[in-house]
Amino acid sequence: MRGIPYTPVAGDFSLQNKAAIVVGGAGGIGEATARMYAKKGAKVAIVDCKDTCPEVAAAIAKDYGVQTIGVKCDVTSQESVDEMMKQVLAAFGEVNILAAMPGFVDLYRATDIDIGIIEKHIAINAVGVFRVCQAVANQMIQQGKGGKIVCVTSQADFIAINKHVGYTMSKAALVGMIKVCALEWAEYGININGVAPTVVNTYMGEKAWQGKVKTDMIEKIPAHRFAETDEIAAAVLFLSCDEANMITGEDLVVDGGFTIY
Repeated sequence: MRGIPYTPVAGDFSLQNKAAIVVGGAGGIGEATARMYAKKGAKVAIVDCKDTCPEVAAAIAKDYGVQTIGVKCDVTSQESVDEMMKQVLAAFGEVNILAAMPGFVDLYRATDIDIGIIEKHIAINAVGVFRVCQAVANQMIQQGKGGKIVCVTSQADFIAINKHVGYTMSKAALVGMIKVCALEWAEYGININGVAPTVVNTYMGEKAWQGKVKTDMIEKIPAHRFAETDEIAAAVLFLSCDEANMITGEDLVVDGGFTIY
């Protein structure tokens, strides 16, 4: 394959006969994404560090009638990622889509944060994501059919937010990775993009934004609310479909207007 081929745009965003991996799929944005993929007909691998992957996969299979698999995986371990890929390929035979959204956040001022916490942000949010992207991209190249990779980044990857130094470093690194990989992998028909949300109503969102900090942040967002998981999943879905074939190396901001100032 040479470059990303043109496919007439149907506008139905179908994922029929596609096999997708959702890393971080056992909850939050990841589970919402997995459910949208399944609704569009994809086979879905629920991959997460949680023990509940099989249960989430079974629920999605029941709700949408698609084939699923649940695999516990630690993205900071190459051995764990390699084993996850073996299990997914044994179940589905190939991989056509990756949604990579493992996440870690721990907030401190830059003068106070321990270097170990910085390194954990980088290990999970940047290196861990790349580890999975690399494994999937190599499989896609071997298959010779192209594919879609979508990483969840953050509005914090390009603006300054108080106490977010470790998180911002990791997410900014992720955007750089996306751009380089988009350049290198386009010749194989692989699109790779990011989706950069504002604060989302998830466990991580609640952990980082509480009380007056939360109300002050909402006041700064023109939409006057935080995002919901399905709204972010919808953006991920779009970038995972043939309708987005001409988009690669981008970081789609979904922030209710917060960064338009």
